[in-house]
Formats: sequence, C-alpha cells, structure tokens
Amino acid sequence: MSFTLYSAWRATAPYRVRIGLRLKGVDYAYSALDLIKGEQRERDYQAVNPQKLTPALDIGGGRVLTQSLSILEWLEETHPEPALLPQGALARQAVRAMALIIACDIHPLNNTRVGRKLHHMGIDQAGILEWTQGWIRDGFDALEPLVARYGQGWAFGDTPSIADCCLIPQVYSANRYQVDLSPWPAIRAVDERAKDHPAFQAAHPNNQPDAVPL
Repeated sequence: MSFTLYSAWRATAPYRVRIGLRLKGVDYAYSALDLIKGEQRERDYQAVNPQKLTPALDIGGGRVLTQSLSILEWLEETHPEPALLPQGALARQAVRAMALIIACDIHPLNNTRVGRKLHHMGIDQAGILEWTQGWIRDGFDALEPLVARYGQGWAFGDTPSIADCCLIPQVYSANRYQVDLSPWPAIRAVDERAKDHPAFQAAHPNNQPDAVPL
C-alpha cells in the first residue's frame, strides 16, 4: 500500500502526522503545499481535501484521510506496533486529553488562517504575536501538570504516544513565536528527549523537502 502525505514543512498539524508515520515505520510520499501562497485553496487540492487544510493522507483506493488526530488514531488501529496509546481506558483518556489541549485549545487559535484574519481586522504584528503567545501559555499551563504527573521521559509513560506527536510540534511553534519555555520544565524535558529520537528528527520541519532556510 502506497501512502501520500499532503504536508507543509512547518505547519504543526501535518508535523504531528509525520511523527506518527515515522514512529510506526510507515513509508509515504511527500506532497508539499505552500500555505503562505495559498496552494491549499487551489482547485486541485480542494479535490483532495474540500476543507482546504493540511494534512491529508491519501492511502490509495480513492480514500483520503483528514484531520491530524483522526489520522493518528487510524494509524494506531491499522498499525498497532509500536503502540501510541497506553493500555487501560483511564491512561488512554489522559493521553487523549493532552493531545486535545493542543489540537483544540492552542493550535486553532494561532494557525495561519487566524493570523491572516486578525491582520485583516487591523491588528498589527505585535498584537498578533501577543495573541498567539497568550494561547500557547494558557495551554502549556494546563499541560505541564499532566506531563509532570504522568510522564516518565515522555508526555505519558516511558514511550512516545499521540500526546508527544502533538506536543513536540507545539513546542516548535512556541519557539517560533518567541515564547519563553522556562515555566514548563516537564514539557521542556520531553522536547529535549525527542531531539535524540530518530522518528522525531526525521519529522522535524527543517528536514522536510519543502523546508525554507530561515
């Protein structure tokens, strides 16, 4: 089975899926979209994903998967090893809660669409940066005690999970938006560990074919 991932190098949602694919050892072709140029809104891509967002994972047979967390859950069900969800309903709930803090409460409020809308409303770059930083801080304040409680090297336990697939891209985004990470030592420790893991290294934005030198 041949997969194609529609991705954008430093967008955090496809970054999550790249991590999951790498952790599972699933090969895929990479199809790049330039979100700044608006390639996700062009007709050819709308035929792939009518929502005009990344990521989209074409798994063949006319099936295209969308929404990063849904794709990660599908990967877990279809490629169960290594597991990205722990054993037990309560443990799985904790991992999903951490992932959803990022995917629902942080990322949607500071993605490219929102920044563009704020700009059109007349908010200057300093105001947009303050907006973005504020939501990241609020989310990390909620995440930190969970990681500190459940983490044993990773966000939950001693192996990577879906929570880490979401957390590491969000830390990347926090650094991009000049957020001081010192208030969250447990989160920082997970990020440091991920820097040495081959799957996280391969999925990093700087290692994607469409990466732009900064």
